[in-house]
Amino acid sequence: MSLYGWVMICTILGPLTLSFDKKVHFHTYFSSLFKSIFPISFIFIIWDILFTKNQIWGFTKEYISTIKLVNLPIEEVLFFILVPFACVFIYEVVKYYFPNLKVSKFIKPFNLTFIGLGIILIIRGIGNWYTCSAVTTGILLVLIFGVYLKKDWYGWFVIAFLVALIPFLIVNGILTGAVTSKPIVWYSEKHIVGWRIITIPVEDIYYNMTLLLPITAIFESLKKNKRES
Repeated sequence: MSLYGWVMICTILGPLTLSFDKKVHFHTYFSSLFKSIFPISFIFIIWDILFTKNQIWGFTKEYISTIKLVNLPIEEVLFFILVPFACVFIYEVVKYYFPNLKVSKFIKPFNLTFIGLGIILIIRGIGNWYTCSAVTTGILLVLIFGVYLKKDWYGWFVIAFLVALIPFLIVNGILTGAVTSKPIVWYSEKHIVGWRIITIPVEDIYYNMTLLLPITAIFESLKKNKRES
């Protein structure tokens, strides 16, 4: 088993086991969840294939398996399924255990911080493919769901996204070289601004937002349709 593979197993082990907890009943949402994950993950896999081909990022051979989809190690493909699974699990747990939390008060400060920092990153990173693509898309999604549409679930998503930053820092830290001599996933310095959280490019926060927000939107839509049918 590759190191990247072990990271993915550890990422999913807790959420998958606790999915059958009698309180949250997360397993009852599996159908809606995977219908939400697969179309967005497909887009990200195409994005990943193109960026890997152009060496905007890549993978250290010592830490990945030899099984590949085009130019992506199988662990990277699984990332786009397992990480959203774990994060939507956190989202559902937060909603269940903190039903009286006034999430609306977090929305405006979060949006202003996320968008403001993003604008600074775009200005500093003009010409950087990763910075411009991830940050611009992340900002647009926040503007659509959090500012324009003002979805009633968006406040819970913000809280869950902030909570998920803790495992995010652990998992992405390992992937970007916090505990290894070489990073499992490396980034071209030509396409990031160079600001890092430990070893994690700050663009990764916007990349995760771009992955998780549309998945959550589809997930909530499917759940609503299921309740009304």
